[in-house]
Amino acid sequence: MNIENTQSQMRKGVLEFCILSIIKRAEAYPSDIIEEMKKANLHILEGTLYPLLTRLKNADLLTYRWVESQSGPPRKYFSLTDKGAEFYKELEATWNELANAVQQITQNGQLLTEPFTNFNQ
Repeated sequence: MNIENTQSQMRKGVLEFCILSIIKRAEAYPSDIIEEMKKANLHILEGTLYPLLTRLKNADLLTYRWVESQSGPPRKYFSLTDKGAEFYKELEATWNELANAVQQITQNGQLLTEPFTNFNQ
C-alpha cells in the first residue's frame, strides 16, 4: 500500500474545511490561502484551489469582490455568504465529532477535553 496516496486522500478530505476556515476569518485572496495552507504544512496548488473556490462560489457558499491592484490586474477576494457561514458551522461540528472519535480510537479510549476548532492548534 502506498502511504503517500493515503496521506493525500486524508488531506483532500479536510481541504474544503481548511479553506473555508481561512476565508471565515477574513476575506482572502487565493495566493494568501495558498500561503497560509503552506505554513500549516498543507500544500495546495493553484490548479486545485481555483476549481474548488469556483465550486464553492457556484454553490452560493462564497462570494467575491474585485479589488484594484497597484502591481497588476485586479484581484478577486473571497468571503463567506450567509449560506457559507451556516455550511461552515455544519462542517465544524462534523470535524469536531470526527476528530473526537478518531482521538478516542487511536489514543486508548481517551476523549478530547477540548474540541478542535482550528487546525493551527
